[in-house]
Amino acid sequence: MAGPLDKAAAQAPATLGEGCLSRYDLDALNAGAGTEFSDAAELWRQLQAQEEPMQVPSPKQD
Repeated sequence: MAGPLDKAAAQAPATLGEGCLSRYDLDALNAGAGTEFSDAAELWRQLQAQEEPMQVPSPKQD
């Protein structure tokens, strides 16, 4: 009997390490894994421009 994950359309990327040291294997990631996003830098700039600068109240002087 085939495992239920054999029919899955997506597969998790390969990992290195175990437990809390587990991380994605960067050498195994590729555009097929959804890691290619050429417009990421532009999107980041747009999102940063939309954010209002944080207003820090000045201390009260008595």
